[in-house]
Amino acid sequence: MEKFKGALVVGFLRLFALLPWRAVQGVGGGIGWLMWKLPNRSREVALINIQRCFPELDQAALSGLHKRAMMDIGRTLTESACAWIWPPKKSLKFIREVEGMEVLEEALASGDGLVGITSHLGNWEVLNHFYCSYAKPIIFYRPPKLKAVDELLKKQRVQMGNRVAPSTPEGIMSVIKEVKRGGCVGIPCDPEPALGAGLFVPYLGTTALTSKFVPQLLSRGKARGVFFHAVRLDDGSGYKVILEAAPADMYDKDLEVSVAALSRELGRYVRNYPSQYMWTMKRFKKRPEGEARWY
Repeated sequence: MEKFKGALVVGFLRLFALLPWRAVQGVGGGIGWLMWKLPNRSREVALINIQRCFPELDQAALSGLHKRAMMDIGRTLTESACAWIWPPKKSLKFIREVEGMEVLEEALASGDGLVGITSHLGNWEVLNHFYCSYAKPIIFYRPPKLKAVDELLKKQRVQMGNRVAPSTPEGIMSVIKEVKRGGCVGIPCDPEPALGAGLFVPYLGTTALTSKFVPQLLSRGKARGVFFHAVRLDDGSGYKVILEAAPADMYDKDLEVSVAALSRELGRYVRNYPSQYMWTMKRFKKRPEGEARWY
């Protein structure tokens, strides 16, 4: 049964990649609209997350953001299918703007390890191709449950000559070693970590368990942190890549300070592009002691 499910999912991904760009956007938006309109668990999770993270919104604004977010999540699905199936150069053509290129160039020229920091905002699969067109990083990721999809992603995410590392003890060690030797890595920092691997810190309008991994890498010295995001342009023509240097307090050896700084920066990006975040993730599954579960 799992093989059948995997083959079906991969088949749909390949079908999406056959569509012209505007159809990719339209079909993705339509899938997202259906996810918003019809009862389903993903819609419920997204609404819970948005309500808790934007307590200042009235009902009309909340409903509007929820709808836009689900439609953008649908677009991310179909666009990511293209990024996985197409040759990387084809995906890179849809990057229309780059802001902060000098930050990446300076980091690469420094000789220090480069920690590329990102989150599930915009399209991180296109971002992967962008990063790998300038460096040969190890990209850290959580393997999907379906083996066929995992095999596809492992193959497609290394088309630019880079490597991937799963979120296993071996994968973590390969990332640490790469940074120590002055290499480059890419790490999505917003998935919820294990309790022992994170700290509860402020995040948007609430509190979230946030990973200590990147702050620990930066606090050791000889590593530079750069935020990478590829956000969707309003006209649907492609993406804008935003590059920013990690702020000084993310290098603080006091993990309470550095993890809070990481959380603050991730939250700032989400506030700037709220509909483009992957709100269907159970980002807040673990709660501080004494607080009721959200899901």
